[in-house]
Amino acid sequence: MRASLSLAGLKIKPGQQATIQVPVARLYTHTEMTMPVHVIHGYKDGPRLFVSAAIHGDEINGTEIIRRLMKLKKIKKLKGALIAVPVVNVYGFLQQSRYSPDRRDLNRFFPGSEKGSLTSQLANIFVDEIVANSTHGIDLHAGSNHRTNLPQIRANIKEPDTLRLAEAFRVPVIINANIRDGSLRQAVADKGIPFLLYEAGEALRFDEVAIRAGIRGILSVMEAIGMLRHSRSRKKAVIAPLIADATTWVRAPTSGILQMNVPLGARVGQAKKIGVIADPFGARETVVESPVSGMVIGRLNLPLVHQGDAVIHIAKLDRLAGIEPIMADFREDVIGEK
Repeated sequence: MRASLSLAGLKIKPGQQATIQVPVARLYTHTEMTMPVHVIHGYKDGPRLFVSAAIHGDEINGTEIIRRLMKLKKIKKLKGALIAVPVVNVYGFLQQSRYSPDRRDLNRFFPGSEKGSLTSQLANIFVDEIVANSTHGIDLHAGSNHRTNLPQIRANIKEPDTLRLAEAFRVPVIINANIRDGSLRQAVADKGIPFLLYEAGEALRFDEVAIRAGIRGILSVMEAIGMLRHSRSRKKAVIAPLIADATTWVRAPTSGILQMNVPLGARVGQAKKIGVIADPFGARETVVESPVSGMVIGRLNLPLVHQGDAVIHIAKLDRLAGIEPIMADFREDVIGEK
């Protein structure tokens, strides 16, 4: 008999499923706070994958991705274990805020400390209970401050195992992103665990494309690492995602009302017009141009901008000709558009 999976002092035997409330620090009203964790422990041995969401409490797309994922019948027959955490930052989630009550960004405090700040303690609990029980990880995020992101993976693609998982996620673009100090990605990398960060959609909004692409990507990764059988319904060849080694934010050259001309996933050329900023009376207009060639992976939804605001995020790409085919394939596969 395989060993049980131990989490928060509870043991989940092979073949069992459980929802565990992992204790975290109480509120000042002395109300008990817990971090919910769903565990499916398969009968057969295999990888142990954690999937987490709402490290930033206002990024709720990932919470919905996990909710729908856990309802699927096919994951009940997995090999290994799935550890799903729909809300990591329970404090921020309750307040619809990116931050913890002490105004700290949880994703800058990993691996945390059991004697540190509230945010640091929560990071420590997550590493000790979730990361320590896992062999692979996926963290789900969304854009912030009225910005929305094209479904994308950010990862260290210099690691062959990580690159393989990033390609398996089947989003249009992979960003070879540097690791930030104190991030969950750094804490997981220090333990030698292959890890993906999925970015899609906007904070405090459900985005159906982001949600569907996230579910599809997680299932595809589970197939790639041997947790699930490969889907028989996949008939056509998969177009390889584009890979970008660098990105750049285009900033507003002046203050005013922004009219953006390019959608997410669009191809843009260097020095090409991507929008216009007008004064409130329409008397003056300033053209916004792209400083680089590439693909739009993020953009501001709020039309009101100050000079210097980041308004559009572009992945620098050499293969501009590959943008339209992969976006068409993505829309057809995820949205059903042809």
